[in-house]
Amino acid sequence: MIKRYILPVIILLLVVVLGGGLVWFNYFKEGMIKQFFATMQQPAQAVSTYKVEPSVWTPNIEAIGSVSAIQGVSLAVEVAGIVKEIPFTANQVVEQGASLLQLDDAIEKADIVAAKAQDVLNDQTLARARTLNTRGVGAESNVDTAQAASLAKKAEIAKLQAVMEQKLLKAPFKGTVGIPQIEQGQYLKPGDVVVSLQDLATMRVDFTVNEQNLNQVHIGQQIKMSLSDTNQSYNGEITAVEPRIDPATRLVSVRAKVDNSDGKLRPGQFAQVYVTLPKEDAVFTLPQTALVSSLYGDYIFVLRPEVKKEEPAKAADAAKPADAAKPADATKPADPAAAKKEERFVLAQVFVTPGRRSGLLVEITKGIKAGDIVVTAGQNRLNAGGAVTIANAVNPANTTDAGLPTK
Repeated sequence: MIKRYILPVIILLLVVVLGGGLVWFNYFKEGMIKQFFATMQQPAQAVSTYKVEPSVWTPNIEAIGSVSAIQGVSLAVEVAGIVKEIPFTANQVVEQGASLLQLDDAIEKADIVAAKAQDVLNDQTLARARTLNTRGVGAESNVDTAQAASLAKKAEIAKLQAVMEQKLLKAPFKGTVGIPQIEQGQYLKPGDVVVSLQDLATMRVDFTVNEQNLNQVHIGQQIKMSLSDTNQSYNGEITAVEPRIDPATRLVSVRAKVDNSDGKLRPGQFAQVYVTLPKEDAVFTLPQTALVSSLYGDYIFVLRPEVKKEEPAKAADAAKPADAAKPADATKPADPAAAKKEERFVLAQVFVTPGRRSGLLVEITKGIKAGDIVVTAGQNRLNAGGAVTIANAVNPANTTDAGLPTK
């Protein structure tokens, strides 16, 4: 009877033991996983940095402008006529007074010849009337009539000469002509555009600044200008400031003169203008890439040296006497490159107060001090308290446009 109940009891005990073992194993596994992730050290992220130092900063006023020739016109005809001759080619540099277009002036030439012949006759009639008048034979009125006819004919000749000159289009200044807008034999009406003439030796750039910066802009002030498709910059000088502020936009128009000796500037180009302001000393500046804006304010990431906890094994090794070190290890020189490679830092989130912005720089008026090491790129993958290493192979602070000293 007893033997009949022993086997089920043993089976029940085995089931209980196996079930308890599975439950214990699951709890043990979850605990180990939690402990692993709690004590797991995240890999250090590589970041580019900039060491904060007070420096001399040259702020700028940024503006958008348009380039135009200091002398540039679209030449048009004043009188109607048939195109007889086009004595220029596109992009040709012409001197002042050079012929650019000749309209058919055959009728005007014939009229001038006829008018000059009649003028000769009128002069002879006037001389004869004066001779007769001095002899007492001719009346004084005949002299007046002959003189009026002579003057009228001379005025007519001058008018015909002016009309004929209007049919010859000349360059008003030295410059470069564009593409002809007319063809030989074409009939032109007054006002029809013939060609564009631009003096490309010196250019001007027109831009606007807001009224808050008006007191910082004056005639003779230096500017720098760059184009959107090139990194080359051009130096210029402000030549005019509009005395009136536009009430609709609250902007002031400014014009500057820019040298174009290399001939790369063209009228109509988009330009980025930087008005140079006086230098300022002991200013804290950062690349704008270092500044992060959020709903809570503007902040930066500052690197702090990582404080490592001394492991027990290392502590025991440190407690050993100095003579216990092996002679080979004692004589081996330290590897500074390896030590530097292993140097880790901890991120600290610091809220700052930004000031003026100029180019790629932003002024920091509060929140940083000299010697701070600030992260300049890669903040989107960083968290406060995380470990990082410095890798300045590619660094926004080292670009020539940033205006910061290279590291």
